[in-house]
Amino acid sequence: MEKEKEPFFTAKEFSVFSIEGLEERMKEIKTYIQPKFSYLGKLISESLESELDGAVLPVHVAKHLRRTKFAPENTWVGIGGDARGYKKYPHFQIAINKNAVYIWLAFIDNPQFEKEMAACFLKDTASIKQLSEEYIISLDHTKDQVTPIKEVDIAAALTRWQKVKKGEFMIGRCLKKEDSILNDAEQTEQFILNTVCELIPIYKQAYAAYPKEMVQ
Repeated sequence: MEKEKEPFFTAKEFSVFSIEGLEERMKEIKTYIQPKFSYLGKLISESLESELDGAVLPVHVAKHLRRTKFAPENTWVGIGGDARGYKKYPHFQIAINKNAVYIWLAFIDNPQFEKEMAACFLKDTASIKQLSEEYIISLDHTKDQVTPIKEVDIAAALTRWQKVKKGEFMIGRCLKKEDSILNDAEQTEQFILNTVCELIPIYKQAYAAYPKEMVQ
């Protein structure tokens, strides 16, 4: 008899973002989402160890500690950076809001050497352009707005990231809450791992822009 498939993310996780109140919503995020993000973060870090010559990427589950009034409209786990943080580095990110799960390679909040990284990508966009049409781009992590990669002028997006002070660049894939893949935990994990692995060449290219002594 075939084993019944179990979902990884369920309606419960998506419905968390409909709960009113900071304290009430955070309680549900801690109970239902953060344990799954901790698991995924560790899974990704361990899976990439051989790809990154033994480097172990730290896992940072968002705690939202600075929030005092408004409940978060999404939450995430960052994989990368160092033990103290991840936003100043290229990093992988799994995020969820009321509508979807996102798998990103993220360059946000003015990471160090961002102009150099953008210049590196502008010089050679092959690693970005070889991605499938399933991929999406976001130029502002604070907005719930993404664009299919086929509709994005990559050079213009990278130039904006390079020259605009608040410019950002995120590239990845998403699973909408009604996507059938989410009904199968094994397929969900594989989709996430496959996405991260396909983004590894871009991650490595970003670090090629770093001073050699700073590359992990």
